[in-house]
Amino acid sequence: MHLSEITHPNQLHGLTVRQLEEIARQIREKHLQTIAASGGHLGPGLGVVELTLALYQNLDLDRDKVVWDVGHQAYPHKLITGRYNEFHTLRQKDGVAGYLKRSENVFDHFGAGHASTSISAALGMALARDAKEEDFKCVAVIGDGALTGGMALEAINHAGHLPDTNLMVVLNDNEMSISPNVGAISRYLNKVRLSDPVQFLTDNLEEQVKHLPFLGDSLTPEMERLKDSMKRLAVSKVGAVIEELGFKYFGPVDGHNLEELIRTFKQAHKAKGPTLVHVATVKGKGYAIAEKDQVGYHAQKPFDLATGKAFPSKKPTPPSYSKVFAHALTTLAENNPKIVGITAAMATGTGLDKLQQKLPKQYIDVGIAEQHAVTLAAGLACEGMRPVVAIYSTFLQRAYDQIIHDVCIQKLPVFFCLDRAGIVGADGPTHQGMYDIAYLRLIPNIVVMAPKDEAELQRMLVTGIEYTDGAIAMRYPRGSGIGAPLMEDGWEPLPIGKGEILRNGDDILLIGYGAMVHSTLQVAEILSEHGISATVINARFVKPLDSELIAPLAKQIGKVATFEEGCLMGGFGSAVCETLQDHDVLVPVKRFGIGDVLVDHATPAESKAAHGLTPAQMAESIRAAFFQKDAAKTTTTV
Repeated sequence: MHLSEITHPNQLHGLTVRQLEEIARQIREKHLQTIAASGGHLGPGLGVVELTLALYQNLDLDRDKVVWDVGHQAYPHKLITGRYNEFHTLRQKDGVAGYLKRSENVFDHFGAGHASTSISAALGMALARDAKEEDFKCVAVIGDGALTGGMALEAINHAGHLPDTNLMVVLNDNEMSISPNVGAISRYLNKVRLSDPVQFLTDNLEEQVKHLPFLGDSLTPEMERLKDSMKRLAVSKVGAVIEELGFKYFGPVDGHNLEELIRTFKQAHKAKGPTLVHVATVKGKGYAIAEKDQVGYHAQKPFDLATGKAFPSKKPTPPSYSKVFAHALTTLAENNPKIVGITAAMATGTGLDKLQQKLPKQYIDVGIAEQHAVTLAAGLACEGMRPVVAIYSTFLQRAYDQIIHDVCIQKLPVFFCLDRAGIVGADGPTHQGMYDIAYLRLIPNIVVMAPKDEAELQRMLVTGIEYTDGAIAMRYPRGSGIGAPLMEDGWEPLPIGKGEILRNGDDILLIGYGAMVHSTLQVAEILSEHGISATVINARFVKPLDSELIAPLAKQIGKVATFEEGCLMGGFGSAVCETLQDHDVLVPVKRFGIGDVLVDHATPAESKAAHGLTPAQMAESIRAAFFQKDAAKTTTTV
């Protein structure tokens, strides 16, 4: 059977181990070819090929439900659930999503973008099943990196308290999230990986005891205690901990041995109540280059399969915002031992790995635990340290209560640096940084700012470090800067709440925020070609907004447009409208941003075009809204 013939996972039923090994080879081949051509997540999916096939051979996927944590480890799942022929469109506009989406496929039982959610979701499904007196299996597949997240531990704590609820948790243990895992849980799992698999000892003991005369199928209380005692001796230290939490533990199992996996899953499915199957895998399995560099090949841009090297860019690109941030923070930290960089398992993505390499004592990785990261920072701030919490915009949402309760209410000087703010592209709705402007600016005791380019980011970083009157946040986009000349020294803080005029004109006031300032200037240039002169403001701050600059100019000019890369509801444009109303400036305002919709996976350029955010589209919208007569004349002439 060829992989392309598999359109339903139940087709795996009855296949021999040798046939499954051939399917596994084809999955890796298709996976590698696709990612090499278009880019995407590589290592996670390669590591779970055998796990996926063995698990699904023991399930009836017309009834049973599998919940994958995060989703980028589920590419083999996608390839055996009817998406083989479309897999080449992975992470492309209108193509196969890079994560799981319930709307995409009947076998995607739960959407997965953020880590540590699978056990909670699968337990909810299991409880619903029992409430409705239905009969199907519920399985959560979670990586050991995601197990560092508090939500996963909360779910384990709950599930272990439900001995009559059948739930299987498959722990995909590859010692990695994106980077190597940190913390006590990771340390214990590493110990158990090195121990001999002994999970079947007590089961064999029970079978032997049942054959003793006068005992039959039931065990006396004394023999049950003997069995439990033997189990404590047999099960490794970590396994014993899992058992104490209320789970039956199976493992560790070689995650690339199909025969062993199939046998273990069969055994685990016979157990009653919550079970945990501990599967030891290798991230990047089957592609030697990815196995050797598991961090670098977690995800890749298009690359040469033979060498593993990314295809060179056709033209030089400016450094990314993340790199500029990392260099500037490390430089500042060298001269200020109170600065501490904090990441939630995203060292490479945020650039904090540079700080770790140079100043390891001023670097903290808490694992996938954003809530803990924020309150940890609050504690550091209480003692006079300058914590810099570098977390993607989409992930900081997970710690919203901590921002309010533990930081802002107490007016603690924590500096939040929100990477990947705005449209991020192929990762899709779960990763778009759409909401941070709206969800931060409504909180008391916080300053919210965004740089117009990479050079202004340097100055904002100094601003954030030196600000001690409360919390302060800076958002910046994914990818390369615009090529602004960087400063090597002499960085000065910006005055809090003060914007700047970049261009003067009499016909309309254009106010840009953050990464959209560059586009705002392009809009002004297009309008000038149509005889419309614009004043352009770089707002810099959404909170406090520079009302002293904006309100008089809006009243004088009489027409306003705002530009942001985020949600319109409650966003930057809303802040401008509120300010104008508070100052009794009643002028028409046109807002540009993302409406009340989700931004799907596509390139950033495609997403901006789809939402009317290219400079040409925005300029035309302004002409249609404010200068209809001029626009009509031009249209007639053309």
